[in-house]
Amino acid sequence: MQQLKSELTQAIPEALAHFDQLPDSAYIRLPVMKGLYGVSTASIWRGVKSGLICKPVKISERCTAWSVRLVRADLALKAGV
Repeated sequence: MQQLKSELTQAIPEALAHFDQLPDSAYIRLPVMKGLYGVSTASIWRGVKSGLICKPVKISERCTAWSVRLVRADLALKAGV
């Protein structure tokens, strides 16, 4: 049982495991977004296109990320908080 728990913990990106401790000024990448919303890559991008998920920002030519502040606000809105 301990080994399974250890394997599951290693499979979770560190940013997802510590999302609550990230500052609002931080950015998260797609694997963390998938974990937070519990959906696939395609569903994340469909949600962005339809406006259900906040839009990411382009950090560099090949790097897209989401603002932790906007993601928290989006999740709080969905939770009705």
